[in-house]
Amino acid sequence: MRGIILDLCGGTGSWSKPYREAGYTVEVVDIKTGGDARLWPGRENDVRDYVGLVQGVLAAPPCTVFASSGARWERTDDDLREGLAVADACIRIVHAVRPKWWALENPIGRIVRWLGNPAFRFDPNEYGDPYTKRTQLWGDFQVPQKSPVFASEGSAMWSKFGGDTDATKTARSATPQGFATAFKDANP
Repeated sequence: MRGIILDLCGGTGSWSKPYREAGYTVEVVDIKTGGDARLWPGRENDVRDYVGLVQGVLAAPPCTVFASSGARWERTDDDLREGLAVADACIRIVHAVRPKWWALENPIGRIVRWLGNPAFRFDPNEYGDPYTKRTQLWGDFQVPQKSPVFASEGSAMWSKFGGDTDATKTARSATPQGFATAFKDANP
């Protein structure tokens, strides 16, 4: 067994896909698939059972309330509390399971007010996907090697997927596969 990868808030599973394909055990904990990082590991399990088994933690808490791109949409204090509770739960899990590496991802936005400056920033075109979507990472991980291409699609997320619906949020939240693969290669 190559170890467990926890994919917190990983609804699409796109960030953990290269790990799954490489033979890691991947546990996706996402509200849309019946899991909730705030309640993980649930009543039947104990977080101590995961210590020493978790290779890495990928965390992508919902960004809608934090992202600069969503600033035009009305967000309430309850929305903000909900978003911070999920981000907090992801960090709590990291500290509880003590993985070899971990990363928390969110696009450019106001989450820096609570997490501080990110360890790393990237655009998908720096990893072979021809579009931009400035993304930030916090955590303890190795920076993946870049393989840049021209951003021929520009800011493809907005032009392809547009507004504030569940379907477009899901499409926009998928981790670019060039980055996901490079991240897995740098953080086995």
